[in-house]
Formats: sequence, C-alpha cells, structure tokens
Amino acid sequence: MDALQKFRNEKDEFFKTSHQSPLTAGQKTEFQALEYFPADPAWQLELELERNPQPEQVLFATSTGDDRPYWLIGQVRFEVQGHLVCLQVYEDDYGFFIPFVDATAPQETYPGGRYLEPHEIRQGVLLLDFNLAYNPYCAYNERWSCPLPPALNRLAVRITAGEKKFHV
Repeated sequence: MDALQKFRNEKDEFFKTSHQSPLTAGQKTEFQALEYFPADPAWQLELELERNPQPEQVLFATSTGDDRPYWLIGQVRFEVQGHLVCLQVYEDDYGFFIPFVDATAPQETYPGGRYLEPHEIRQGVLLLDFNLAYNPYCAYNERWSCPLPPALNRLAVRITAGEKKFHV
C-alpha cells in the first residue's frame, strides 16, 4: 500500500472511531469511508513561492460568521489545462495554508471549498500536493467554524485531486 492510501485509510479510521472526529455519533454509525479523486502524481507540484515583500494580516470570514486572522505571505502560479492559475498563500501559527474553491464544486466537491497545507521543500519552493486537498470540518456538520476561501482563491478550473464531497 502506498503512503497516500495508508494516510486515507488512517483518516477513515479516525473519522469512524475518534472522539475528536468531526462526525456526529449518528454519522459515525453510517460512515464507511471518505471519497477521493484517484491519486495522480501530476497533481504534486513544486512551485516557487512569490513572497510578498510586506506580508499583511487579513481576516477570513468563517462558516459561522466569525473572523479568523491569517498572514497573506505570497502566491504560487501554475498551469491547469492550459490556464494560468494563481493561488494566494497564507500562514498562521500552524504553517502554510491555501483555502480554495475550484470548478469541481458544488457537484463533486464541497461547495464551501477545500484546504491545502503545502510545505517548503527547499528555500522559496513549496510542495502543493492536491492529492491531499481536504474538506474543512464544517463540511461534515454545522458545529464547526471554518475559514471560507477568499475570492482570489476561487478558480474557474477543475482540480481533480483530493477529497470529494462528503456523503452519509
């Protein structure tokens, strides 16, 4: 079993059994597994982080109407199906953060967007593995408060990698 499939299996087990699972007790009784796009190494991108010379603090609206602060530190650019795409990269105490919505929403993926947590693989270069794109916890039930992707990270292209819409 490859590392990605092992990770997905462990996540399913966490969702089924953990008291920290985002699922309610009722959802856990029917939960089998999360759904994903097939793993595709083409969605593992090493991209230059175009750092903002003066990172700025921004507030993200959340699914519950609160605001959550992040630092806008730069952007990454890449091509999807012949279209140039730019995603804003944010940072908080936990690391890099890219919330986004793409053209697979709302039919195939959560309408509120998905998250990606890239990491720096060498100075100024981030690894964005869209196979690891995941739904925020508010996709599972309304008790969670999740940052909503900003307008600049709403893409007209399809990102056919990562987690799909949750169904029970």
